[in-house]
Amino acid sequence: MNIALKIGASALALSFAAGMAAAQDDSFWKEAGAQFEGVTLRGVTEATPPSNYIKDVLAPQFEELTGIRVDIETTSWDQMYDKAIKDMEAGTGIYDMVYIEQDIVYAYLARDFLTDITGTLEEKPELKSPTFEESMLTSFAEFFRDDDGHLYGMPVEAFIKPYLYRTDLFSDPEIMAAFEEQTGRELAPAKTHEEYTEIAEFFTQWGKDHDMDLWGATAQAHTGHAASWYEYFESVAPTFGVYNWGIDPENNYAATVENGGRMNSPEAKEALKWWLHLRDIAPPESVQSTWTEVATTFAAGRAAQGLVYGENAAWIASDENQSLVVGNVGVALPPLAEGVLEDAESGEGYLGYYDGGAFGLPVTSKNKEAALLFLQYIAQDELQADWALAGSRITNDATYDDPEVQALNEELGGYFDMLRDQGELFGGAPAYPFHAQVREATAPIFYSILTGDIGPDEGLDQMAAKAEEELSSLGYRE
Repeated sequence: MNIALKIGASALALSFAAGMAAAQDDSFWKEAGAQFEGVTLRGVTEATPPSNYIKDVLAPQFEELTGIRVDIETTSWDQMYDKAIKDMEAGTGIYDMVYIEQDIVYAYLARDFLTDITGTLEEKPELKSPTFEESMLTSFAEFFRDDDGHLYGMPVEAFIKPYLYRTDLFSDPEIMAAFEEQTGRELAPAKTHEEYTEIAEFFTQWGKDHDMDLWGATAQAHTGHAASWYEYFESVAPTFGVYNWGIDPENNYAATVENGGRMNSPEAKEALKWWLHLRDIAPPESVQSTWTEVATTFAAGRAAQGLVYGENAAWIASDENQSLVVGNVGVALPPLAEGVLEDAESGEGYLGYYDGGAFGLPVTSKNKEAALLFLQYIAQDELQADWALAGSRITNDATYDDPEVQALNEELGGYFDMLRDQGELFGGAPAYPFHAQVREATAPIFYSILTGDIGPDEGLDQMAAKAEEELSSLGYRE
């Protein structure tokens, strides 16, 4: 399946297909939108495959149906966050919709930035679409609810960060024989960190010996971008049993081992040194790689395995215009330390990050009612399958059963099955209103670790102390 061609076809045909599927409901959108004809909604989001689909396909459909124009600004992750929060802080009302990443929603709720979707639709039933119910959404929507269960963000993408591996390399007879001769075991996706390292070292050397642009693993290890900080704290440390950044909210928000935290625990230090070693035998671009570059590295066939955000899985596995590894992508759970899987199954821990985001409606928006219509429109079951094919994202339960989604699931090595059946083993970001403050306070030290200016053990000691200092200044630590 060629996803790029599919998106192009969708731009021409999807409004017809969706219109046929929900013809009886067109009257609602036309009547509800009539009072807002000529209004322009503005949104800001990260330039990801799911967001690009909203801009290129769903927004034009909505305008054709309602007369409400929707301008979606797609930009970099850091610019998106900066523009959204500055608009909401200043109360300028530039944006009617902002992308809310799961890990920052708690800070937005604490600052009363967002409109209560549930409550507003209850107060204005005339705006409630007959084709939308909150019960249609997957459990990922729970991350965007307040303590009363009210929804404050309409999910637009949800994905886990699985372990991708090259099935063509892992099944190559010559490679398999060489690996078994060298290691004494059969080549298979790693279940432990030791196995993962062994595979990474083998393939990096194999690439050198055979004059190939091939390395053993990816690494999201940018020396000046938050992507590296997130890779460590949300994807690597949990696989060693260090959860919630090593901060213990039940113990006076302790971060240091001395005070009862785990940010600089032996397990945290082992995790960091493991990851740094992988970075050192990863493709050379890894030291400047964010989540975007990791995906393009894997798609270019430059890594035998890696932890890759699921939002990129579809195009890596199926789009020949963007990927050189189409048909050769396998998916597995990340390698784990002893006891981590049991922690995840019991709810005491998690295997990695359940990522994604929602479109939220700022309280400063000047077009709340029109924006509420758009948020409901993009949440309809009838529109989800092609969106899932374009962006590897599923936010409605019914999408899993769509025949085309099931076909892509086969190409993805069962990724959607993993998302549905094992997604609960992954966790969202901890519910910290201080998320951004602690990240920004500790990130400079982390970057110094990456550049070699500070050793990993000393660096984590400094980070844990800095986290506690920041939490004290914010009033969380007594």
